[in-house]
Amino acid sequence: MNDTRRRRTIAASCLAVTGVLLAAGCGGKASGSSTETSLKGAPVKVMVWTPENTQGSAQPGVRLTAQAYEKWINANGGIKGGPLKVLTCNEKNDPDEAEKCAQQAVAEKVVAVVGSYSLAGDRYMPILQKAGIPYLGGTGVSAAEFSNPLSFPVNGGTPVVFAAHGRQLVQSGCKKISGVRYDVAAAAVVSQFLTLGAVSAGGAPPKDLKVPLTATDLAPQVAAATKGSDCVSVILGTASGLFVKAYVQSGAKTKLGSVVGNLTPELAASTGGSGSPLEGAAITGYYPPTSDPAWKDFLAATKGKDIDATNGANATTWVAFKVFTEAAKKLPTLTSKALVKELDTTAGISTGGLTPPLTWSAATALPMKGLNRIHNTTATELTIRDGKIEWAKSGSTFVDVRKALTAASAG
Repeated sequence: MNDTRRRRTIAASCLAVTGVLLAAGCGGKASGSSTETSLKGAPVKVMVWTPENTQGSAQPGVRLTAQAYEKWINANGGIKGGPLKVLTCNEKNDPDEAEKCAQQAVAEKVVAVVGSYSLAGDRYMPILQKAGIPYLGGTGVSAAEFSNPLSFPVNGGTPVVFAAHGRQLVQSGCKKISGVRYDVAAAAVVSQFLTLGAVSAGGAPPKDLKVPLTATDLAPQVAAATKGSDCVSVILGTASGLFVKAYVQSGAKTKLGSVVGNLTPELAASTGGSGSPLEGAAITGYYPPTSDPAWKDFLAATKGKDIDATNGANATTWVAFKVFTEAAKKLPTLTSKALVKELDTTAGISTGGLTPPLTWSAATALPMKGLNRIHNTTATELTIRDGKIEWAKSGSTFVDVRKALTAASAG
């Protein structure tokens, strides 16, 4: 891979980290499942888009998860007695293609766009808003998802997960923290909220270490991060393995941590499994670990398919479809307009324990400029145990960082 392409790939990966930390091309006929059902109600048409077969943050699991949900829900009664029909679009990490996907959603008259992944929110959200089509449970990698009134995120994105991560690190005993991230503007937001979380928990501001996009040997960054620190938060997306490789070679013993999607079970397996330096790492996520019973249906529906159950984008897509289904049940007639009203006024939609009950009323909005579509300010404190991501402590549940974020906004 040449340097230009590699920089583009890592930059896209890094942008993906700022959100979560996870088909048919547009312009032609929409791709949908050909699954035959015996359901008698009217088909319920939604759309999902995600980048595939492209450099950067390709997320084919988003489409696969949506199609797995389609098959699963249709085998379990469908939506209001009718079959769910999932149309898909490959937005190719290209803003022009993302805009075409949105135009296609309008032309197909879908009820909603559900659980999708795209960095180009400034291009697709105005199109959806004009048509009155809600964007439900996007992966949170676009600023527009946290500000547009037709966006209904199911998690708190970068602000929440990194504030919670800083809090978790401090409460797990980290006194001097280094945060390692790529030297791009989007990743600076990560550092901002990591610091907010650490300070709100009574800790010192983390040291902010930047990695050049062109770096392939991260030995200097490992040395800088581990010197004088007792914990390192590795925020390099799919390139976190480069840091861990250099860390292992250095012989360092500093405790590692990150948000979900960076230090993965696969990376733990490749560095010793239960004996990996990742064992015991503080991992902050949006949802319970996949060993939690709340994921039973997801695991059953995706069994045998090429879907990473620990990928945050895939998990968010499943949660989004759960929300869509629960909201649809409450409506006498399912339309985009009725769905938006239901989501805006609901007292709480259950996701079966994958999140707290979700609302999007004005009363639950996060009072931060540009982030007022964030309503779910909870995260989960996890760890890597025996090479798997599990609850950090027995009996753990969701932690809420609303107070810390609100205080920062007021300040």
